[in-house]
Amino acid sequence: MIIRTRTPARAGLIGNPSDGFNGVTIAFTFDAFWAEVALWESPELEIRPSARDATCFASIDDLVCNVTNYGYYGGIRLIKAIIKVFADYCRELGIDLDDKSFTISYRSNIPIRVGLAGSSAIIASTLKALLQFYGVSIPKQVMPNLILKAETDELKIGAGLQDRVVQTYGGVVYMDFDRDLMTRGFGHYENLDPKLLPPLFIAYDDSATEGTEVFHNDVRERYARGEKLVIETMEAIAEGARRFRAAMEARDIDEMERLINRNFELRAQIYRISDLNQRLIDTARSVGVSAKFCGSGGAVIGICRDDETFHRLQEAYQAIGASVLRPRVTTYTS
Repeated sequence: MIIRTRTPARAGLIGNPSDGFNGVTIAFTFDAFWAEVALWESPELEIRPSARDATCFASIDDLVCNVTNYGYYGGIRLIKAIIKVFADYCRELGIDLDDKSFTISYRSNIPIRVGLAGSSAIIASTLKALLQFYGVSIPKQVMPNLILKAETDELKIGAGLQDRVVQTYGGVVYMDFDRDLMTRGFGHYENLDPKLLPPLFIAYDDSATEGTEVFHNDVRERYARGEKLVIETMEAIAEGARRFRAAMEARDIDEMERLINRNFELRAQIYRISDLNQRLIDTARSVGVSAKFCGSGGAVIGICRDDETFHRLQEAYQAIGASVLRPRVTTYTS
């Protein structure tokens, strides 16, 4: 029997990147992109590579093209990391795993390194497949911690819990990572009604981006040193997420647009914004719509109220070589 698990991409709607700093965020999963894992029993444990893990090339130009498209970060390291974390978790809790091995393969159409949670989608899909294969049950609120551990502890990738939580719960999720709450090991995670969302767009450009660890590490060091500007900015970003939820419930689109723009302005106070990422923001605002990053950069999200404006947005992004879509929220049945 082949076990297949799929995890959709996610968009950080508001509050990111405060999730890595005991903040508050709202994010959602959407159906345009996904990562899928297939796992089946076999005599030996084998991880099959995909195009992102190629080691044989037709020419030097082929290698350059592969690196340009996929970067240096394939999926095999992600799968190896979560297998180890899963095995360690079971061992620590005294959970005996059946003496059997498996072959695992993966595929993903999530654009690389644009802040749509492609790496955590591969890891989440792998963890869900392992749970089915070995018949192990893990509390829902614990699963994001294991996914994050695979990235932060095993691979030294700077990241927060937001992506892992929303990809575990699915749909639109409100997340509070308050320091006192986190002493129990997890925050407050709550699914919200997708009907509360305003009409949104997502635009992305995967031509020249960098990994999330490159983006976040400097700010983490400054936060750890107690830099006042970083701490106060993260607190303000988190407060923006709280206010955004209230605006959603009040159907106040004007306030939601203001808070989206404010999220980016606060972020720009403490992060270096590349020319490509600034161009994504400026293009949206040239059409008169709000915009902020979906994640670490390379993709932006904002409110686009009507089809006429969305058409102008499409033309504007096409002119700079970027793609734009209307996201449809993906919810989970269980």
